[in-house]
Amino acid sequence: MFGNDDTVPAMSMRETDLYPPVKAFLEDQGYVVKAEVGAADVVALRGGEPPVVVELKLGFSLALFHQCVERLKLSEDVYLAVAHKAGKPFYKAVKANTALARRLGLGLMTVRLADGLVTVHCDPGPYAPRKNQKRKATLLREFARRQGDPNDGGQTRAGLVTAYRQDAVKIAVYLFEVGACKGADVAKETGIPKATAMMRDNHYGWFEKVEKGVYGLTPSGADAVAVSARVLAAD
Repeated sequence: MFGNDDTVPAMSMRETDLYPPVKAFLEDQGYVVKAEVGAADVVALRGGEPPVVVELKLGFSLALFHQCVERLKLSEDVYLAVAHKAGKPFYKAVKANTALARRLGLGLMTVRLADGLVTVHCDPGPYAPRKNQKRKATLLREFARRQGDPNDGGQTRAGLVTAYRQDAVKIAVYLFEVGACKGADVAKETGIPKATAMMRDNHYGWFEKVEKGVYGLTPSGADAVAVSARVLAAD
């Protein structure tokens, strides 16, 4: 799915191939390493420190994360180790799964089988993500502006009714009823301050400029008015 290591054929790779590089990597840091101890693929001990547990897999899967979360019952230091693969899809997968691992308190490492290089992308530990205040504000603004609840939870983005679309429909309905108007008049009568900019940008292809500052409705805009009842559904 994600492409393969440049020099190691996919059919020849086995999970056991990951063990020697991981073992050597941990031993270089002073750990004593043993495989298949209890339910764990790899267990490493260093002095009186908590054990490090590593689960080996050739690729990412939900089952691997489930397995590693289960290992958190044995130790707080749990890593998932997957085989490195070439190509952008794999690098995107590493980025996404690193974020997931952090949120779960897991560590993540990749193993390049061609030369045994082990790369640690994150270490285990508690994770408190920073809130994105800008995105939060955008979310709350969209919630407040949207009229009613016109969408079905879980639907695709296609055909999604947003507050912007609802405003566009209000403008289209107004133009359908009164004909071409100045942008300032449309903004005043519909209560949409950005009406002129919306008609000028014409995101949906519903509006057309009749003359300077004056906009009318296109045939597709008239069609939009026909389905406006659902779009403008009240609470």
